[in-house]
Amino acid sequence: MVRLFIIVDLLMSALIGVSQETIDYSDDKHWAALPWKEDDADKVPVEALQDRQDSAKVDVFFIHPTSYMIGFDWNADINNIVVNERTDIGSIKNQASVFNGSCRVFAPRYRQAVLRSFYPKNEKKGSEALDFAYKDVKAAFEYYLQNYNKDRPIIIATHSQGTRHGLRLVQEYFDGKPLQEQLVAAYLVGFAVKCNDLERIKPCNNPGETGCFVGWNTFKWGADESVMRADFYDEACCVNPLSWKNDTAYAGKELHKGSTAFTFFDNLDKEAVDAKCVNGKLWVNPPSGAKYANISRNYHVYDYNFFYGNIRENVAQQVENYLKDK
Repeated sequence: MVRLFIIVDLLMSALIGVSQETIDYSDDKHWAALPWKEDDADKVPVEALQDRQDSAKVDVFFIHPTSYMIGFDWNADINNIVVNERTDIGSIKNQASVFNGSCRVFAPRYRQAVLRSFYPKNEKKGSEALDFAYKDVKAAFEYYLQNYNKDRPIIIATHSQGTRHGLRLVQEYFDGKPLQEQLVAAYLVGFAVKCNDLERIKPCNNPGETGCFVGWNTFKWGADESVMRADFYDEACCVNPLSWKNDTAYAGKELHKGSTAFTFFDNLDKEAVDAKCVNGKLWVNPPSGAKYANISRNYHVYDYNFFYGNIRENVAQQVENYLKDK
């Protein structure tokens, strides 16, 4: 199956190439999720949860992670249907949807950098590819501000490559800027964001706290320097998504509100995960069962899934607290 994905990615990148034209974000097709579109951000894993975008008073601008895994080009074409489908059934369904109970969901497509851009040996080309991708993210956000926001409160939510772009976006548009007043919170997940990377916006340290940011990188319990590139996370800011505290205290399974596997539907497993921040990494004893199988000790792909219920509950509390204080 992995080999098939590689072949498909290579064929699509060879056939399509990457357009250098500016992306027209007035066209709905250039968004993976919009509140008025039927898309994967509208879905919920169990019937007890509801998509409330129609009545939401807050927006989330969600920047998806890498779904362009292998290709000849350094950036994915925005019309690559294979990459877009992988984005939709992956991060949009499993991650962006967690916000639909409290927020309208806006998730732009962008000409994301290929996975190898993050390899140390490709530092120069990779940096150029990531800068190119960020231009799209920035253009999409500016279009959102000018046409969709209408002074509504905002949550910035991201994962992995999306967090690299999201941190830059928060630095440029929110940190110490007038727009910071509209920031409910930032979810900068799955990347080595440091606690002092933002000057005015600090890590959250309580459930439902607003005007702050959270971030974590999930590893199997006991992961240390033996994990490939684990030192990349040593200075990362870790807010425990069970306690919502920026500390090293253990948070037990009794605080866990539900995990969802990639099968997504009809599963929200509660009291299945415990967690503790250790040297910039979030150690977890993961949910049991084959549906949560992982081939390494790095649970990066589950950063949102393991804590789906907790994130959803915390977002609702943040929105309530923000609106109450205004």
